[in-house]
Formats: sequence, structure tokens, C-alpha cells
Amino acid sequence: MMYYSTNGKAPLATLEKAVVKGLAEDRGLYMPESIRPLPGIFFENIGEMDFREVACAAAYAFFGEDVDRDVLHDIVYDTLSFDCPVAKVDDDIYALELFHGPTLAFKDVGARFMARLLSYFSSGEQLNVLVATSGDTGSAVANGFLDVEGIHVYVLYPKGKVSPIQECQFTTLGRNITALEIDGVFDDCQALVKNAFMDDELNAAMRLTSANSINVARFLPQAFYYFWGYAQMKKLDLADQLVVCTPSGNFGNICAGLFAKRMGLPVKRFIAANNANCVFFDYLRTGVYDPRPSIQTIANAMDVGDPSNFARILDLYGHDHAAICSDISGATYSDEQIGETIREVFDRTGYLCDPHGACGYRALSEGLAPGETGLFCETAHPAKFKDTVDAITGSSVEIPARLRAFMEGRVERTPLPKDYASFKEYLMAR
Repeated sequence: MMYYSTNGKAPLATLEKAVVKGLAEDRGLYMPESIRPLPGIFFENIGEMDFREVACAAAYAFFGEDVDRDVLHDIVYDTLSFDCPVAKVDDDIYALELFHGPTLAFKDVGARFMARLLSYFSSGEQLNVLVATSGDTGSAVANGFLDVEGIHVYVLYPKGKVSPIQECQFTTLGRNITALEIDGVFDDCQALVKNAFMDDELNAAMRLTSANSINVARFLPQAFYYFWGYAQMKKLDLADQLVVCTPSGNFGNICAGLFAKRMGLPVKRFIAANNANCVFFDYLRTGVYDPRPSIQTIANAMDVGDPSNFARILDLYGHDHAAICSDISGATYSDEQIGETIREVFDRTGYLCDPHGACGYRALSEGLAPGETGLFCETAHPAKFKDTVDAITGSSVEIPARLRAFMEGRVERTPLPKDYASFKEYLMAR
């Protein structure tokens, strides 16, 4: 399989180049030349398969030409050392709990898969991973790549704009993980990463790649979740009119879901749930994409004002606004509305949403049509946002042992301003 750039001005790339480079030479995002549909028999039998079997079928369709089948099987099985159950929240709304990985966030699968795929393509030369995070990406990538030989990870995060637990998950690891505290917002961190890839002098001095969802090896494996969620709803005989809602920030996760739909996944439609950073919601309403500085919210992993994967969605639908709107609707919620939803759902059902999942639940509760069943991605354990969630519910969410272990570590971080010259100077001195 060859990969082309969404900007259309870079040469075609192999999977190895697309994964190792991360971003195309023309600053575009890599897209596969074709999306292979899975056979009908797969969807007929999907309810009888386990998570790893489902994921392997999708992985073979994505990467089977370029990675030895036995190796790919081992990568998938190593990546998915945990399950992702479906929980009933209301009569017609279910949560797909994606927070059962090592860092209790949905990004664990993509990060762990990418780490192993990069290791497979490694040439023995030191590879430096740059990753910008608004919350959960940094922790997932740091832990997914921890102690992977020949790879060093630099996590760029906005000062004071991630939760304390999230920060501990990538600032206490040491070894081959370096945390860079940027005096800015997430979009500044993402801009630094993108500018680094376009800097010929820096790239001549050190091999760079990204583990953000701009990398095909990070976002494509997230399609596993959607096949698995459908499989579980099929077991419950609730898959015929299935609407999936994805809390969306940089839009890598929902983009993976849209790829799954192109591969034959019989989901009726998607809803992209935003917090106050509603650039995509406004695009759906107006047809105009107007990126802007991000706003800090209690659903901080979605605090993105210029989502990178919007370019992939545009490309996937041939820049056809009407076609995009036919598959995706949107919703946007303030911090007050998110808090109301967490409190109301918890008081009424006993189910505790994290702030991101609350956006997904509310969008379904307001957007389902008669006869439809909703499945929302519950993307992170609520304990990762303990102070916020406790204040809203008036109770104390228990912190899982895995999170407590991170909080007991020694925090190590390097503060940097948000200008590119300072960032480049720091990297060049390493």
C-alpha cells in the first residue's frame, strides 16, 4: 500500500516512510491510496470473535501488504492485553469503555501499536518521537514507548492545562521519556512539532517522527474500537440502527471510525461531540472551517482549536460538505453543561462519566431519533480528572492503583517558551 499527502504535493510514500516520517514533505497528512472493505462474512461472525481476533482482521486490511502477517498478529496481540467492555447507561444509550489500558485512556491502543510498528521498521539509528498533548496523548505515548530500544520520546504539553494525574503519567517516567512544559496552549505545542518536521537543519541532525494522531500508525489502529463496539452491540441485538458518538479534539479517533465505516462497518451515522472548542461544529453548520486559538475547558483532552485530522476528513469525503454532513453531525457543550451531565447521569443511574464521555452521552441523549441506539466512547477513567469530577458529584472517585503509582513518582520536566527558535535550540543541544 502506498500513502499520499492530503496536500497533494509530496511523493507517494511506503508505509515505512509514512510511519517513520509522520508528516509528508508538503506538511500534509498521509492517507492510504485505498481503503479495503472487509468481507460480509466478517460482520456476520463478528459477534462470536474476541477483541484480538476482530482487531487482527482490521489490521490485516490496513497493513497486511507491508508487514509480515505473523509479525502483525504478534503486534496486535501484544498491544491488546486488555478488554474494552460496553456498559449500559440508559435504555438506548451505552458506553464503550476505552479506558482499560495501561494509562486508563483510549489512546493506549494507538500508542502501543505504533511503538511496536516503529520498532519493526527500525534501522538501528536513534529515532526521536515528538508528541504534543492536551492531556491523554502524552501519557499514552510515553508509556507505550517506555524503554523501547533506540527510541527517545519528547512530550510537549501546555503549562497548567493538563490535569495533575495526566501530568504525572509522563513526567515521572524518566529513562527514554522527556517532558517539555511549553508556556502556551496545545495548538502551540502542535505547531512546534509540525515546524520541527519541516526544518531541514534539525532533521539532518536527528531522526524525527511524531506519535500524534497525524501519524497513520497512531490513528488507524483506533478503528479496532469501532469494530469491537459494533460486535458487542450485535451480541445484544442492538446494532441495526447504531449511532456512534465520539468526543472529539484532534479528530483522530472519529477519523478512525469513519475509515471503519468505509471498510463496511454498518454504523448508521456518527456524532462528533465537542466541548467549547467548536471549530468542527461550526464547519458542519456553515461549511466554513475557521480555526482559532483553543479555549481551556474541564474536558481538556479536547481543547484543540485547529484539529489536524480535519484534513483527513475533508480528503476522505472529497471536500464535499454535504457528504460529510450526511455521515456526521455535531454537538458542542460548555463546562457548565458538561458538569450538569456528569451530575445528572451519576445521580440517576450511578454511572460516572469523565468530562469527555459526558459530552458523548449528552450528544446522544439529545440527538437520537426513535428506534436508534447510541454508543458513546468513554475515553478516559474519571479518576484522571478527580478534582473536577469530585466537585461536580459531591463524592470521591476511587483512584485505581495504576494511577496512584504514577502520582508517587518524582516529577521531572523542562520548561520552554512557545517560540520555535527556543525549541529548536533545545533539541539541537541534545
